[in-house]
Amino acid sequence: MTDADSILEQAGFDSEASILTRRQAEVLALRERGLTQSAIAEQFGTSRANVASIESSARENVRKARETIAVAETLRAPVQIDVEAGTDLYDVPPVVFEACDDAGVKVPHTAPELLSTVSEAAGDAVVGREIRVEILVSVSADGTVRVRRTSDD
Repeated sequence: MTDADSILEQAGFDSEASILTRRQAEVLALRERGLTQSAIAEQFGTSRANVASIESSARENVRKARETIAVAETLRAPVQIDVEAGTDLYDVPPVVFEACDDAGVKVPHTAPELLSTVSEAAGDAVVGREIRVEILVSVSADGTVRVRRTSDD
């Protein structure tokens, strides 16, 4: 039997500092180690449906935490470029490089790498070479490039 307590202790889990409840962290720890929801339910003396609900809530909390971190890092970035819908994707790298030069930020990407990064991160906001939905390209002080949709069109 896999021991959730020792896994969480090794990971440094602190329920006072986490957005996850202890039970949510336990379920995620066990699921990440390959246990089925049914096996976890048996170990905890509860139903599989209850474990499924706990896991779902935990994954949603993790998603929200990641989104919060992404917003905070974007707000802190010294370079932020609004890219309007209708912009040609190939016009983005020169604008990013110029803004980074002005801010004294080194971008560790070539133009083709930056195109790929923006296109992949923007997802369906980019179709072919056209940016269909307004996006924000930010570059942190260490050169990390992030792309966020700024509208829900």
